[in-house]
Amino acid sequence: MKTTTLNIGGMTCSACVRNVEQTIKGQTGVDDAVVNFATEKLRISYHPEEISLQDLIDAVRKKGYDASLPTEEISKTFLVAGMTCAACVKRVEDAILSIEGVERAAVNLATEKVRIAYLPGSVTESDIIHAVGKAGYALSRADDNKLPGLDEEKKAAELKGQYTRLIISLIFVIPLVFIAMAEMVGIPLPDFISPMHSPKTFALTQLLLTLPIVIAGFHFYTNGFPSLFRGYPNMDTLIAIGTTSAIGYSVFNTMMIWMGRIDLVMNLYYETAGVIIALIKVGKYMELVSKGRTSGAIKELMGLQPRTAMVLKDGKESVIPIEEVVVGDELIAKPGEKIAVDGLVLEGRTSIDESMLTGESIPADKSIGDMVIGASMNQTGTIRYRAERVGKETALAQIIKLVEDAQGSKAPIARMADIIASYFVPVVIGIAILAGGAWLLSGAPLTFALKIFIAVLVIACPCALGLATPTAIMVGTGRGASLGILIKGGEPLETAGRMTTIVFDKTGTITEGKPKITDILSLDGFTENEILQWAASAEKGSEHSLASAVMAENEKRNLTLLPATDFKAIPGRGIQATIDGKRVMFGNVEFMTDIHISANALPEVDTLSNEGKTAMYLAVDGRLAGIIAAADVVKPDSAKTIEKLHEMGIQTVMLTGDNRRTAQAIAKQVNIDEVVAQVLPGDKAMQIERLRANGGRVAMVGDGINDAPALAQSDLGFAVGSGTDVAMESADIVLMQNSLNGVVTAIELSRATLRNIKQNLFWAFAYNSAGIPLAAGLFYLFGGPTLNPMFAAAAMAMSSVSVVTNALRLRNFTPTNQASASNQLVEPVKKEKKMKTKIGIDGMSCMHCAKNVTDKLNGIESISSTVVNLEEKNAVVESGAPIDEALVTQIITSAGYKVTGIEDC
Repeated sequence: MKTTTLNIGGMTCSACVRNVEQTIKGQTGVDDAVVNFATEKLRISYHPEEISLQDLIDAVRKKGYDASLPTEEISKTFLVAGMTCAACVKRVEDAILSIEGVERAAVNLATEKVRIAYLPGSVTESDIIHAVGKAGYALSRADDNKLPGLDEEKKAAELKGQYTRLIISLIFVIPLVFIAMAEMVGIPLPDFISPMHSPKTFALTQLLLTLPIVIAGFHFYTNGFPSLFRGYPNMDTLIAIGTTSAIGYSVFNTMMIWMGRIDLVMNLYYETAGVIIALIKVGKYMELVSKGRTSGAIKELMGLQPRTAMVLKDGKESVIPIEEVVVGDELIAKPGEKIAVDGLVLEGRTSIDESMLTGESIPADKSIGDMVIGASMNQTGTIRYRAERVGKETALAQIIKLVEDAQGSKAPIARMADIIASYFVPVVIGIAILAGGAWLLSGAPLTFALKIFIAVLVIACPCALGLATPTAIMVGTGRGASLGILIKGGEPLETAGRMTTIVFDKTGTITEGKPKITDILSLDGFTENEILQWAASAEKGSEHSLASAVMAENEKRNLTLLPATDFKAIPGRGIQATIDGKRVMFGNVEFMTDIHISANALPEVDTLSNEGKTAMYLAVDGRLAGIIAAADVVKPDSAKTIEKLHEMGIQTVMLTGDNRRTAQAIAKQVNIDEVVAQVLPGDKAMQIERLRANGGRVAMVGDGINDAPALAQSDLGFAVGSGTDVAMESADIVLMQNSLNGVVTAIELSRATLRNIKQNLFWAFAYNSAGIPLAAGLFYLFGGPTLNPMFAAAAMAMSSVSVVTNALRLRNFTPTNQASASNQLVEPVKKEKKMKTKIGIDGMSCMHCAKNVTDKLNGIESISSTVVNLEEKNAVVESGAPIDEALVTQIITSAGYKVTGIEDC
């Protein structure tokens, strides 16, 4: 019996409810039907072998109501046990997809997981588990309640079990081979086991040595034969048939020897079966070790998570395990400690290294009201913060989950390999039977035909086909994470390298997203600093973005704000105030026109406008004193990124809602191919569709809510890490750093991964294409060699290992643009060796002091970085050579502080 839920439309009263229930209950094969009028849902218990779900839907519709399956699908990850090769992958997927209500299923052989999207009203987890069980595999729910990636203990136990069985097989296979082969290579055996003097003992000893090896590889038989009987043979089936044939033939001959047929003493093939099992165990163990290395990025990310947290309760500090932290707990972070979980700063000021998340090497200043990220490193001050997100809800846990999901996904190219592999094993069995039978019919001895039969079965390797794609995807997405690029699956990873056009949003993507002062033009005898100081004094307290730019530039120049009175804001125009007894007006050209000051005639204004800059005018006592220009400046790496994309043959387009003049000015700075300006947010997706209609593959790079539709409409969406959650949700690839370098890196990584997958598939196919004819004795017909089954087993074992090893080369992927290499999430770029020096500094009391000292020390040419500790009153600097102590003392003293000591760290 099966239970499902349907959406019912058109019901208006309780009579409708009874009508629908009676209609369904009257159908053959239905046990029960219950309608919920409030939710407009119908729950049905029925026997699918007697009536289909579509028949039930049609029955409701004939009564004048609408009936449909729930459209809100859910997606869950399950663990799959028992898979050995790509044929298993196809079998599990087919079993799951045959269930009514399952929308999608993607099995990953490398991670032994399956991601299933299904309609919860139509199918249950029990239905899915039962269907996979009938196919011969075991399915279980992955634990979603624990931190992602914490199943390492299970993997370690599996690896230990494989190692134990490998050692057992090696311990017994070595004497087995020695006894079986010694006389053939001229090494005499003791009389009591010599084939000439004691043939019965010789045969029985080999049988006894083979039994432990068979037990160590017993899973080949418990998995291989049931799969064969169900009609879906796999790699284990090939091993089981091959070794059983050798052992069965040898056991028969052993019985005949004990009955007096001593002439059969050299027709024993126990060592063949033993070596096949042992070598494949070696290969499987090496494969398991290599597969573990492919998830190295996950392990690196997990290693960032602190194990304990300092919690503040009733005014007392205590250390507790990280798992015990709950939302609302107040926590303490001291200098040098990691932030335990995502939280909100309640007290204190500090600088925090968030490079593990953003890739940004410069520490972020944090004070009351700012968010801090779990696993980031607190540097300069002590803070008290409230836990806002814990466990699997933290930013780090979400990143781990995203990378795990990506590594478990399937690239489109993998589906071809799965389809081929599903037919591969039956074809190989057929070839083995035909080859062995043909040689037997041609007059060859039974022993020769048996060798051919076993060699064909053993050399074929569908496992290499199954691992060719997922291992490369795992390593590629992991390497992307280590470079600060979160790729949400195998399909985006494959697609990125095939883009022909990349569309960029302007504000916050190509540009910084906030205006900066670019020019100050002084007129009528005023100085630049006077103009800036007056403008900043007048703008004090304003939250306008242009006012913020003026204030920031004033602070940068260390100019004092002057007292301002009679402040007045004129909407759409600007501001006016009285400063030092002078009437100061600051605003746009319309404001100047209102007060009868001519500003348009200045030639500098046209130049600024053509450069896409916004001009702000300052008038003092009715005279034009100067012009301050601001612009949303281009990011330092934007032009280089566009240049690199052009070198890669990719067309670039800028899509923006800004006016055409400003857009063209920005486009000219970065050399964008095409500009589409003054586009409304709702029309961005239409522009993407227009570009796609030209036949190309179009990617969109954006950071805002208004970019989300375009990101979803494009073939591939990139979200810049400083952007909104909506943009990141809609994107296929998230760049964790606020930089465009990641676009080029992602494309290069995609192409490298796709190249690696093709190499894996080529060698997997080439290996089987060459190995099977050799094993079948085709070359022997023309005077060439045959293949001993033991060598066939070695080749089979190594084929899978070589595929995984080749995929691991992606861990060494380095972007051609070396600037991208600093865009890291986990693995820091190895730098030249630096010297560290601690400088004791007295007189520092606040974050401004820390910033001042940092700026002064970083201004010294030999010093590459500075970390100030306010509590310990010191600064630790890194330099490529010993620092000039006299120069350091002079600079710190001139800044108003006192050097108390200088020593090497």
